[in-house]
Amino acid sequence: MNKFYFLFIALLGLLTSCGSDAEREPAKPVVPEVYEFGFLLNDYHVVRDTVVRGDSFGGILEKYGIYYPQIYNINNVAKKAYNFRKIRTGRPYTILCKKDSLQTPEFLIYQPSAIDYVTVKLTDSLWAKQDQKEVKLLERQAWGVINSSLYETLDEQGLSPLVAYDMSDIYAWTIDFFRLEKGDRFKVLYTEKYVNDSVFVGHNRVHAAYFEHRGKPIYAIEFESDSIRNITEFFDEKGKNLRRAFLRAPVNFSRISSRYNTKRRIAYYGRVKPHLGTDFAAPVGTPIRSTAAGTVTKSGYTRGNGNYVTIRHNATYSTQYLHMKKRGVRVGQYVNQGDYIGTVGMTGYTSGPHVCYRFWKNGKQVDPFKTKLPDAKPIASELKAAYLQHMIPWKDKLDCIYFEEQKTNTNAITNNQSNENSSLEQTSETL
Repeated sequence: MNKFYFLFIALLGLLTSCGSDAEREPAKPVVPEVYEFGFLLNDYHVVRDTVVRGDSFGGILEKYGIYYPQIYNINNVAKKAYNFRKIRTGRPYTILCKKDSLQTPEFLIYQPSAIDYVTVKLTDSLWAKQDQKEVKLLERQAWGVINSSLYETLDEQGLSPLVAYDMSDIYAWTIDFFRLEKGDRFKVLYTEKYVNDSVFVGHNRVHAAYFEHRGKPIYAIEFESDSIRNITEFFDEKGKNLRRAFLRAPVNFSRISSRYNTKRRIAYYGRVKPHLGTDFAAPVGTPIRSTAAGTVTKSGYTRGNGNYVTIRHNATYSTQYLHMKKRGVRVGQYVNQGDYIGTVGMTGYTSGPHVCYRFWKNGKQVDPFKTKLPDAKPIASELKAAYLQHMIPWKDKLDCIYFEEQKTNTNAITNNQSNENSSLEQTSETL
């Protein structure tokens, strides 16, 4: 009995002694390693600052203890990588200093944007280089029901207008966005760009969409149709190209202020005079794009047309764009569909800012909205099977996004099924 008692006392003393040592020597906290701009920041004294009004590259260096002629030498090296005369108020910069008593500056990192940065070595062998932070893409989804316009519907949800721009481009050949109807609805899958895992730096692009216009559903799935030329297009669930040989409009998100009309009375002339074009009202300076690929045959000025551009697309079709503020192409230049050709203005005979879009078929001016336009080239037969396989998971994701009334119906069905199951269980228990 005494032997076990003394053994217990000895063991208790040992445990107490260990506990005392632990209390006397607490574990050192582990400092996590922090990497940024390609540096282990733990190795430096880090100073973060922002360009303020009146700052210059040399002035910033002088603020941190670097003086002429060293500033002159650093600037000669740095300007080969970046023009530091363009530093902007409000942009951040970081100084990495040695961990010594003087805290000598070793590197300056200036961030002209949220993604780009310029590193300048300030001591010993001087050098400078531009680089970019790692950008991560995060997939997002959105849906909505049109009350007025696609842009306003997305804006009400706090979403980027660039999503609307992308969708208008994708569906520009199949949906008349100037005649959307209340109750039209859409779903969209797109990606956004982030740096440092959480800092949003912009919209990337739309990858898949669903638009229900006048009760007709139209899917749009992104697919690389030409890997050699890196061409990406959008196709529906059956593999049909959504693009057409011509865009419906030469400007994004404008409105039609006057349609093709052979009996319209024109205020400038004070009499009935055919209006053989379609007017798209838009603010002065709005970019105008070519509705199809072709060669510029005219780029000039006349009293009535103002600044204008004419493009010949093939032996059958030509288009013309009038009243430009600025022409952006020259005669003989080849343009692709959607290329910039000028900006909206008020030159020539016009009472407000717009572009008058004229359309010729076989040498005769026609209404492009009442003319059957040719389709774009279909997907290559050897790629169709690959596309259909690629399309399935994107279509499934879109189908899993429910509109509000669908959610209500789904919940009602689920609740009904639950009630039925409960009744069956009760019946079974009763039996």
